[in-house]
Amino acid sequence: LGIEVTMEDGFVKVVSPIDDTPAQKAGLLSGDIIVRLDEKPVKGMTLNDAVKIMRGKPGSSLLLTIIREGESTPLKKTIVRAIISVKSVKFRTLEEGFGYVRISNFQMKTGANLKEAVEALKSENKEGLKGLVLDLRNNPGGVLNAAVEVSDSFLEKGLIVYTQGRIENSALKFNATPGELLDGAPIVVLINSGSASASEIVAGALQDHKRAVIMGNKSFGKGSVQTIMPTSNGGAVKLTTARYYTPSGRSIQAEGIDPDIVLGRVKLESLDEPVFAPVKESDLSGHLTQGEEKEKQSKGDSDQNNKTTPTVKDYPLNQALTLLKGMSILK
Repeated sequence: LGIEVTMEDGFVKVVSPIDDTPAQKAGLLSGDIIVRLDEKPVKGMTLNDAVKIMRGKPGSSLLLTIIREGESTPLKKTIVRAIISVKSVKFRTLEEGFGYVRISNFQMKTGANLKEAVEALKSENKEGLKGLVLDLRNNPGGVLNAAVEVSDSFLEKGLIVYTQGRIENSALKFNATPGELLDGAPIVVLINSGSASASEIVAGALQDHKRAVIMGNKSFGKGSVQTIMPTSNGGAVKLTTARYYTPSGRSIQAEGIDPDIVLGRVKLESLDEPVFAPVKESDLSGHLTQGEEKEKQSKGDSDQNNKTTPTVKDYPLNQALTLLKGMSILK
């Protein structure tokens, strides 16, 4: 289906839908509570029981009944199963000098793919990168080492993440190594309630080191280390044996990462007509001119500025780009 799920109060909760998967295309959102699978009540099932029902032959369909915050009645979503192949890193230039990298999940090659993406963005932009938006929204996590490698790509030194738990001598520490991809150019990291685990490690590390501004909504809060312990009867018990902590000592588990700048839900729409027509000195009759050449140049600039800019429908991304522009000026 292409969703990361967990159990909450006896129901299946969507941590996040994964990019370009049936779940995302069907409109599932982070925080959705699944109460029925093909009309079978989820209450009383284990997570494994629910996952077994969700898995199936590619091309077959599954009916989900979900409860969503803000909706007065349950929603029904039909999802057609498919073979899931996820591209971890995508990138593009937003405007000259400002790049965008989207990490949808953390795989073994995510760190290497990130470096390739940044180098490609540098080549696309004549004067290099003035700033970067790192999009971790609805990223459910993945491989720990990949999160460490991504964090290290933007840090020169210092602690990235550490674990602390009940098993003696099991604590782990991961530190940054010299050299970073952006040479100090500003970074804005986008997160939301679907950003979990490895995403929170990256956001927490960059936030604690004041290397990036974190923007969006509070993250999921999945920061536990689980160990499978075999039992004498041939079974196994899954135990939470440790927790992840950010460099400053904040526990990620059940706490999440609070953004530096919180964004509400906003829908952007273009206006057919301007709200008001500004009047300039040059619009007044008998104004003092700057000479013929200046007049031509001024008219050209005006025509350029009056070209319609495509509406940025992604409000958080729009805000992140605006912030980056300001940060690059002050740098």
